[in-house]
Amino acid sequence: MVDANIPTVHDLASDPLVHRFDEMFNPPGLTNFLGAAQVDHDLVGVRSIAFPPLAQGETVTGNLFVDGRLFRSYGLPVTFTWRPDCVIRSAVVRDLRITTTTACVQDVPAVVVDVEVRNLSGVRRPVTLGLACTSTITRNNGPWNEGESPFESNPAVEVDAPRGRLSFTSTKTGAVCIQGVDVPVTQIDRRGLEVATDLAPGGSWRFGYVVAVGADESSARSSYEWAVADVLGHVYASEQRWNDELAAVFAADNGRYGGSLPILDTDSDAMRRLYWMGIAGVIWFRRDSPASVMGRTYDTLMPRYWQTTTFIWDYSLSSMVHSLLDPHVMRRHLEHWIGTDIHTHFGTEWLTGGPIGNWYSVNDYAMTRLVRDYIRWTGDVQWLGQEIATPTQPARSVLHHLAEWGVAWQQLRKSSGLADYGEINNLLECVSTYIHEVASLNAANVWCLRVAAETASLFGDDPGAAATLTAAADLADQVRQLYFPGRGHWRARHPDGQLVPVRHCYDFATVGVTMGGDLSADQRQEMVDFFVRELQTPTWMRALSPHDPDSAFSVRPDHQWNGAYPAWPAEAAKALIQLGRPDVVADWLPGLAASANQGPFGQAHFVEEAMPLERGGARKAPPHPPYLIDWACSSSGAYASLVIESLFGVNVGLDGAVSATPALERIDPGARLRGLVIRGESYDVSASGISKSTSRRLVPL
Repeated sequence: MVDANIPTVHDLASDPLVHRFDEMFNPPGLTNFLGAAQVDHDLVGVRSIAFPPLAQGETVTGNLFVDGRLFRSYGLPVTFTWRPDCVIRSAVVRDLRITTTTACVQDVPAVVVDVEVRNLSGVRRPVTLGLACTSTITRNNGPWNEGESPFESNPAVEVDAPRGRLSFTSTKTGAVCIQGVDVPVTQIDRRGLEVATDLAPGGSWRFGYVVAVGADESSARSSYEWAVADVLGHVYASEQRWNDELAAVFAADNGRYGGSLPILDTDSDAMRRLYWMGIAGVIWFRRDSPASVMGRTYDTLMPRYWQTTTFIWDYSLSSMVHSLLDPHVMRRHLEHWIGTDIHTHFGTEWLTGGPIGNWYSVNDYAMTRLVRDYIRWTGDVQWLGQEIATPTQPARSVLHHLAEWGVAWQQLRKSSGLADYGEINNLLECVSTYIHEVASLNAANVWCLRVAAETASLFGDDPGAAATLTAAADLADQVRQLYFPGRGHWRARHPDGQLVPVRHCYDFATVGVTMGGDLSADQRQEMVDFFVRELQTPTWMRALSPHDPDSAFSVRPDHQWNGAYPAWPAEAAKALIQLGRPDVVADWLPGLAASANQGPFGQAHFVEEAMPLERGGARKAPPHPPYLIDWACSSSGAYASLVIESLFGVNVGLDGAVSATPALERIDPGARLRGLVIRGESYDVSASGISKSTSRRLVPL
């Protein structure tokens, strides 16, 4: 029996998004778990194709010509509809309705575009369609150290007219990209190809376009021939595969993941949409590439930037989803990260396993959050005893590493008693005043100390736990010195001792979640008032208040005045509940859900004042300078966490104690979670609390 509470590709489809060439629009992406591609501002064109270690940078290929004229030059609107399995594009040009369906072929490094053209005129007419084909294919076995994927210019080009295809070969690496169609061509040269037909009034015709890549001619040809033999079949197979993937997420013993997520029964369309899209925004980044030295991984961005890279910070924001859905993979990632020096990079990349980038100040907090979530949801307490060495230290237990992260801030402590977290690139990158002694991460240190105390108690060290709790309370006193009384926001202490007001959401969310209970009632109310007054918008939020002087510093919408990173609304909503205002969240939820209308949440969405809404939702920011925003980001799992841990109020301690304090009254008092698997036991959760169920049961790790 079909369960309406388990989504299909049709349930997750975006709204039809209508745009002309080069508008402020981030076109949708696609994946087959091996790599990714992005459709372009065109009806057929695809770009940024990357199946690591194979890639062709930002190159666009397959741009359409209609009756000899570049389609883009008509200036006509194109309708884009994203689904997990495909992207559908359509437009009307010269009395022709052209509809294309683009999909990544399952299990091979190839993209197919099914093209259907229909004659809307009342007369029979010839139709000529051309495709401009190009490639910058290369093979780079890593590491991929840059945001953009690698590429190589000036490949050798071979034209195969009888088969209607072109082969592009890297002269340095031998990598090959083959492009062609599944019907006879009327013209072909090294720049592209042309097909033609004759259509009666109301008549239609189709053909398929294929882009396949390989490490050499043989592997590229194998993928190409598999794809071109049945383009429509691969489109249908992609739909079935994605429906199976979505169903597996909610099924125990599903054979695809090491765990599962609970089914949400609700009459709240908003809560359902955010929950489903939060989950989709994690599994979308799964990579099962044979080129990965780490086995299965989860990328952070796609389809354009930092392919092969997992940022520790972003992964931690979807920590609960990883713990419940793919705990074995999460454990492997944690072991790998512990084995690096997390104070020297922001993440690792999976072609080599090596570290990438500069130090992100959040890493100690992020790793503490990840390890705690993994232990409390899975019950794998024994893992804390596993010994792991780092590049500079001998093997020590995970428990020892956890304790070190809890006090790592002390090495950064200044005379004020708080830690100095460095410069702009260690923190938010585009807020110049958010530097040095910031409230967020110092509040997180209070929380990390309390996790250390919780861990000490778990192993019977009650005196150690008591001493650590005292230290946490003392540190909380120091953090409160950064609060701006009466204003509801916080200040950063700079090296000259100046307390610089910073009206940023990261302080609001992180302080609210990690030490909201340490604040006075007046402080909590002032913080909420500030958030509602200066950060919240009907469908999204501002990361930085436009009243902050530093709002003039940058227009990068993930952390500035004109938008917000995708996890920030979810994290802010969690903080609002911690601060005692679930009513604000309940009223905000429909607007946030309206912004889940463009596929998985983007790396940033604009607020309404910065850019008109996209069919009622906050618009995804574009990839070009000065924005440089990717189409999707894996921290979307924060919305699933919002539903389970905040709206349903599920709490699991390191000792395995399970409780729930739901905040569903103004959202859906009848809502229910079915089959939430905690430490091998299945639970159901409702407004009345949490209880064991018999619907699903797993063996704990």
